[in-house]
Amino acid sequence: MSGHSKWHTIKHKKGALDAKRGKIFTKLIKEITVAARTGGSGDVDSNARLRKAVTDAKAQNMPNDTIDRAIKRGTGELEGVNYDEITYEGYGPNGVAVLIETMTDNRNRTVAELRHIFSKNGGNLGEAGSVAWMFDKKGYIVVDKAAKSEDELFEIAVGSGAEDMQDEGEVFEIFTAPENFEAVNEAVRSAGIEPQAAEVSMVPQNYIKLEGSDARTMMKLYDALDDNDDVQKVYANFDIDESEME
Repeated sequence: MSGHSKWHTIKHKKGALDAKRGKIFTKLIKEITVAARTGGSGDVDSNARLRKAVTDAKAQNMPNDTIDRAIKRGTGELEGVNYDEITYEGYGPNGVAVLIETMTDNRNRTVAELRHIFSKNGGNLGEAGSVAWMFDKKGYIVVDKAAKSEDELFEIAVGSGAEDMQDEGEVFEIFTAPENFEAVNEAVRSAGIEPQAAEVSMVPQNYIKLEGSDARTMMKLYDALDDNDDVQKVYANFDIDESEME
């Protein structure tokens, strides 16, 4: 798919910019807090979601005391805000499906802000279940092509339980069942490879190609949603040519 920028390629590039702006810390702290609360434990060894959140935070050089405070707020050892996890669904230009995962302490504020963002950027907020069926929950790992040859990486990935591996221009994308994500991610890292991205994600079943004003409008909508403080992750099924992106 060289020459294309699918949503998750763009998301990965934007994630690097967010990290530079410090915005990623806010989202990671929320994820650690909620993972500690919902996982029933502040122990990373027995709480897989928390272990992943802490690993991601350390990869962004978050201080250990910040991580510890977030865990303690989740377990109730420290006072803190109680976040609800809510997924919203909507449509962008040309019928692009959009899934938004949020963590919020005020549902009314969040839904009002999301509705405003959609209406301002050529989309609309949908009903629950309107687009979720267009996505599959998958483990998703991105590896730079310089890290390993295609044959070597395929053997590592599939040998540890991956479902598929795809060539996406400068990178390889590995897809797994959610329950196999940790094993495949660990196998990739044990082979001396540091993934560019590794997460359990909502992967679109197919993509809508956007051009011209539709592409520009979709990027504005995506950026506005992703920049909202209550939004943790945005998933969408658009595909834009690299030339359009530039």
